[in-house]
Amino acid sequence: MPIERSFDVVIIGGGPAGMSAAVWCEDLGLSCCVIERSSSLGGQLNWIHAPIRNYPGIEAATGNDLLERFRTSLPKTTTYLFNEAVESLIQVDLAVSLVSGERIKSKAIVLATGIRRRKLGVSGEEEFKGLGILDSGAKAKNEVSGKNVVIIGGGDAALENASMLSETASKVMVIHRRASLAARAEFLATVAIRPNVELLMSAKVVSINGDDKVRSVSYQNEDAQNESLIDADAVLIRIGVEPNSEIVKAIVDLDARGYVVVDRECMTSVPDIYAIGDVSNQIAPTIASAVGDAATAIKSIRSRVSTGK
Repeated sequence: MPIERSFDVVIIGGGPAGMSAAVWCEDLGLSCCVIERSSSLGGQLNWIHAPIRNYPGIEAATGNDLLERFRTSLPKTTTYLFNEAVESLIQVDLAVSLVSGERIKSKAIVLATGIRRRKLGVSGEEEFKGLGILDSGAKAKNEVSGKNVVIIGGGDAALENASMLSETASKVMVIHRRASLAARAEFLATVAIRPNVELLMSAKVVSINGDDKVRSVSYQNEDAQNESLIDADAVLIRIGVEPNSEIVKAIVDLDARGYVVVDRECMTSVPDIYAIGDVSNQIAPTIASAVGDAATAIKSIRSRVSTGK
């Protein structure tokens, strides 16, 4: 027989949304369990190396700085399961089955699984992780000093990083598959005055090449069959994000891009299964909205539990 436990609320994901949901569970007298697939809490906060200035009332130097402040509010009564992956959700009795074999029952399930960076899906993308493919522009500013950097993407993240890395890099080449950029005007304006930043439009990256580290990037122009090479010492991929919604794709309604569809109480198409934060919010995937979603969902759950709905 599998190990089985029971809580009022099971929260899947330990980022800002999941942590905030745990805080609200304690405040409203609901027992809860937070399931986190990595070894620590924080979610996307662990990957933010630039200052955070748009979370009301708090200015943090990095995501880890803000995470430490979140930690001070975390309830001691919450059960945290780390390095645990969810195998499936059982809709009938609102249970979660873990890969480890444990089964957790609840009165409500809260999906707070967030988003992940979209991959290019080209040769070299996995092989050169940590060998020239960068995780963060802010973190790598000194690392790329005097080097050639290729940034793949055309949105805010790509152009913001181009601006940041151009302060130390010898040259920054931005490759975008479309004919126009989607980044905000302020990022475009900053990049436009940097003489060491170049834009390569309507170009598709074919592969990332190297030996013991990244050496070049191969690409094709929209109207060309032949491949061209750009020398590169470092590559940063910023082509958008996608939601971590696979575990519920056969259970709840998703939109065309895979984001979980929710109502004004953050409930999905299945009663008592909720989704909060970035996994259900492609319009405003921010820390502030994740925290707000958590309050909304847990208050809704508390109301339903107290009325027996």
